[in-house]
Amino acid sequence: MARQELARFLRDRRERLRPQDIGLPADPHRRTPGLRREEVAELAHMSVDYYTRLEQARGPRPSPRILDGLVGALRLAPAERSHLFRLAGASAPPGVRAVRRVRPHIAQMLLRLPDTAAIVTDAGYDVVAWNPLARALLGDDLGRHGNLARRRFLGQGRAYESSSAEEFGHIVVARLRRAADRYPRDPALAALLRELGAGSEEFRQIWDERPVHAPGHRTKTIDHPTAGTLRLNCDVLLVPEDDQEVVLITADPGSPAARTIRRLAGAVAS
Repeated sequence: MARQELARFLRDRRERLRPQDIGLPADPHRRTPGLRREEVAELAHMSVDYYTRLEQARGPRPSPRILDGLVGALRLAPAERSHLFRLAGASAPPGVRAVRRVRPHIAQMLLRLPDTAAIVTDAGYDVVAWNPLARALLGDDLGRHGNLARRRFLGQGRAYESSSAEEFGHIVVARLRRAADRYPRDPALAALLRELGAGSEEFRQIWDERPVHAPGHRTKTIDHPTAGTLRLNCDVLLVPEDDQEVVLITADPGSPAARTIRRLAGAVAS
């Protein structure tokens, strides 16, 4: 537990809040910058003495319940919540459900990648954003059949022959296992896992193997119905605050696949 850093973090976030941020009237005669300690303690449902000791780096290690009380009282963002738990030497408990809304700046970034097919997937492998080239490369039914786990194991939506189909199955299950641990109360995720388990023997077998996979770089070959055989690179960028992944699909410069992708990009742009 980093007591001094935790104390500084709490003081900084308390002093940044204004009384009106928590529904109190503005007071021009208030001498304390931001909120008072007793106001934070009341909002966090703890004693003033306990909170004061935390700010003075004298308190015991706070429990996850205390920490989440401080998260609400200080109006902390998800990244700040994770930082608070790290300072206290605790593991942040999972959220209630996976984030299924993509941040606007992430969605806009996809449109600034003309020669790269790009999608964003959430923790349950729903495709929550894509650019036009991704739709041309992966199928125009991304909006209707946009869950990659259902595509892989249940045959829902357009699926092309791929050299990485077996590897991708293990990647999908590994990520879904992580999601199940993080979001045990997410009804949509629970329904997806039941559907996959009921509909795919392969999914059940891989699930029992408990695969582990870290996102990174991989290469695969797909048979596109109009563009032919394409050797592609897949790279994953993480959006950790939302537990989402940005998948970038490219081809080696100067390769036949790169020329084909450029033609596809030109077609969707026209």
